[in-house]
Amino acid sequence: MGKEIIAIAEALSNERAIPKQKIFEALEQALATATKKKSNLDIDVRVQIDEKDGSYSTYRRWVVVDTDGPLDNPVQEISLAAAREEHPDINPGDIIEDEIPSVTFDRITIQTAKQVLSQRVRTAEREQIISEQRERLGHVVNAVVKRPGREYMVLDLGNGAEAILRRDQMIPHENFARGDHIRALLIDIRPEGRGPQLVCSRAAPEFLAELFRIEVPEIGEGIIEIMGVARDPGLRAKIAVRSKDKRIDPRGACIGMRGARVMAVSGELSGERIDIVLWDENLAQYVSNAMEPAEVTRIVINDDSHSIDLAVPDDNLALAIGRNGQNVRLASQVLGWHLQVKAESRMDAELQAENSEVVKFFMDNLDVDETFAQALADAGFHTLEEVAFVAPEEFYEIEGMDAELIAALQENARNAVAKQEEALKQSGGEELMQVNGIDTELALALVNKGIKSLEDLAEQAIDDLLDLGIDVQKAGDIIMEARNLTWFKDENAEATAATDSTNESTPTPAVGNVSTPAADNVANTPAENIEPQAAERAASTEQQ
Repeated sequence: MGKEIIAIAEALSNERAIPKQKIFEALEQALATATKKKSNLDIDVRVQIDEKDGSYSTYRRWVVVDTDGPLDNPVQEISLAAAREEHPDINPGDIIEDEIPSVTFDRITIQTAKQVLSQRVRTAEREQIISEQRERLGHVVNAVVKRPGREYMVLDLGNGAEAILRRDQMIPHENFARGDHIRALLIDIRPEGRGPQLVCSRAAPEFLAELFRIEVPEIGEGIIEIMGVARDPGLRAKIAVRSKDKRIDPRGACIGMRGARVMAVSGELSGERIDIVLWDENLAQYVSNAMEPAEVTRIVINDDSHSIDLAVPDDNLALAIGRNGQNVRLASQVLGWHLQVKAESRMDAELQAENSEVVKFFMDNLDVDETFAQALADAGFHTLEEVAFVAPEEFYEIEGMDAELIAALQENARNAVAKQEEALKQSGGEELMQVNGIDTELALALVNKGIKSLEDLAEQAIDDLLDLGIDVQKAGDIIMEARNLTWFKDENAEATAATDSTNESTPTPAVGNVSTPAADNVANTPAENIEPQAAERAASTEQQ
């Protein structure tokens, strides 16, 4: 029988391209299962095959248990006291083995062995496939449609590997038939379960990035770097690139001679329009590049809310927004910033109104005339704290300022801040200052609305705060922080403790170059930030 076992192992190893060691392990498991079936008890069995001559030995196993009472499973367990009669140095949890007669290969034994062996071989094949495909994870794979379907398709990746392509990971309106050759991105490997365990995508932003990496040698060589990708699959995409070599134009390299390279990628994506965005270390210039083909005339960056207000010519608004907000949405995803597009006339009116409020505020609190207050506002001062505590050199940009006048101005500002702080203290709203983004002025405004504590602030809705002169983003941020400091305080403390514990025991994985902003960090432009009339004009223009 030994020669037959060797022959079976070699045949299966050659036929299924599975290491011989895996075949022997499967045979040992098959013989162990057959031995258990021969016994009337649920014993634990181990079989060891000699890989040279095919002979095998069978052992019955017991687990050593430290107990003074009856054993839970006497068929597979032995007490520590009984085990130490023959093995003085044995410990709880160790295994004791006794050799028992091996089964002979009768009809039942052979049938059982075949069933177990077949299952183990399939498992070994699956592990082999997963091991081979793991190196291709995150890369484009060539596949053949094996079984099309309404909800998903099964793809043949070759060498017995199958992958699944779900409908939500396909480009809309794509249809494939059995035998069609397609390319997709291998995005996930699921080692558990039955059926296809490899997951592919044609809609992921990374798929577009990998296609450019294939088509543009400079990207594959690392000379050109992909800085961000955003897609509306099948319709439009934006990809931001930069060159590490000043002699190479990254946009021109990605477009190719007569557009050959970008057209090849677009053709693979069912005609998806692709904008090549030139990355720039200057954020304002980068924003302008990302908004092309629209012209941006003014940019206001708000670091606190991680948002950017853009002004475009009134007749350019529809182009900047794009159909259903597509252009500004994709630009937001590429940049990783929340973009708000406004007509130039509207932004001018809003800035003028805001400027007028700042001027009036300085006149009321600093005892200065309108001209002087306007000069402060034009120089970029908006709060009493800025005037009170900024370096005196910052005021010399204002015409007519001298050291004496600056000292007097800052003294007035400090006194005004002190009065506000005292008023806030008297009103009982001091704890509002714990929230990032709330200064003394805003805290007093909240108190005047009857919001005096963090609990009061946590109970507010965004609309309740918009009349205080803050935008939707800031209102949402301060309300959420108030809730984190009150309602979710205990949960946040537990989560922080758990994270700290994990960080102490788990090394931080290395992170490579970022090619695509994470979906969770991308801020889409909400509908309320786009003028209704502009949206209608945009849709009308696109239809025409």
